[in-house]
Amino acid sequence: MGRILIVDDEKNIRTHLATFFEGSGHRVAAAETGAQAIKLIDAESFDLVLTDFRMAEMNGLELLRRIKQQSPDTVVILMTAFATIDNAVAAMKAGAYDYLTKPFSLNEIEQVVERALEFQRLRLENRALRDTVEERPFLETKSPAMRHLLETARQAAASDVTVLLTGESGTGKNVIARQIHQWSRRAERPFVVVNCTTLSEHLLESELFGHVRGAFTGAVKDKPGRLEAADGGTVFLDEIADLSPPLQTKFLRFVQEQCFERVGGDRTIRVDIRIVAASNRDLAAEVAARRFRDDLYYRLNVITLRVPALRERPEDILPLAERLLSSAAIRNRRPGLSFSSDAAAAIKRYRWSGNVRELRNAVERAAVLARGQIIVPDDLPDELFRESAAAFAEPSTTASLEDLEREHIVRVLAESPTLEDAAETLGINVSTLWRKRKRYKID
Repeated sequence: MGRILIVDDEKNIRTHLATFFEGSGHRVAAAETGAQAIKLIDAESFDLVLTDFRMAEMNGLELLRRIKQQSPDTVVILMTAFATIDNAVAAMKAGAYDYLTKPFSLNEIEQVVERALEFQRLRLENRALRDTVEERPFLETKSPAMRHLLETARQAAASDVTVLLTGESGTGKNVIARQIHQWSRRAERPFVVVNCTTLSEHLLESELFGHVRGAFTGAVKDKPGRLEAADGGTVFLDEIADLSPPLQTKFLRFVQEQCFERVGGDRTIRVDIRIVAASNRDLAAEVAARRFRDDLYYRLNVITLRVPALRERPEDILPLAERLLSSAAIRNRRPGLSFSSDAAAAIKRYRWSGNVRELRNAVERAAVLARGQIIVPDDLPDELFRESAAAFAEPSTTASLEDLEREHIVRVLAESPTLEDAAETLGINVSTLWRKRKRYKID
């Protein structure tokens, strides 16, 4: 069954179709104009929109284009009593699933709608399958620590409790979060990601909670936030330690009550959402330093899962690299690629301070630069061999992990033309690199 929006300026048609599809078990909303339809689409998600072509102010083709901008996955079917070849071609080019000519029987439109909903279901399943294929190598493990993590995550997925994922950058916390969603009863509902490091405090608040028209300069219309979009599903808050104190306060209320108001609004919105949060920082230490609210921390810290660093699961490094290479070979049209024994040995020796993300980037680079079908050491990043040489030259070093990470970052920064290049080499994003430079006092 799907969520359907019917748009027609003729009340009888609108009401008749709504009653019919509700009787078939679908959830139905109706709008008289294109403007009303846009407001409804702003407020909630629809699987399918059934719209008349000829309407005042905004016709069906204009509405179709607006829908595809705001909600690309929504299937749109146009209805018209004034069918022309030009209109049909324009509608299909704009992304319409089908174009029906009035009058039509209820049986006819029911068949078209059911085909459209099935088409959408298969498309979303294919996308989920593609995502799963990309992420599956990470979840195939021989590591006891990783197996224990996945077993605990599967148990946690059966409930609705909040899960906090900790671990270094690049370890795959986002993959674990998505897998928890897939294992849960919410798997058919949205999985919405919010990265707390990428936006300013003001924009992040609007992104999370939405805003009403006139709430701030540039707010020309009401806009729902990510929390509304995740209703019924899961929201994944990546790097939650970066929430500002005011946002922590507002988010605490949401965690407690599952309700909030849009920025500038006074209407309370209630949702049903599973929360998965992640941080590469020690949140307990952030609480002790008074940079993170203790009450929010305790609300999030119901089930905590630490994702091990790649160096802590050495038995997985080479098998993971080989599976990532298979995917990279397909993407780059380089079938039959494999590692030489020397390249494989270098991959196994390296510490991978950027974890799975750094490994993925190194493998992708090798897949692109390899001159033949066998990847040799020259195809791999130089860092793999400089670190190994340093380890052999100074076998008695007693440097801490933090000292080693700092040295590695300093070395990469010195050899990279830009911060973006350095972050890519390290397998982390620029925001994380900036924080690490500040933490280690690297100029």
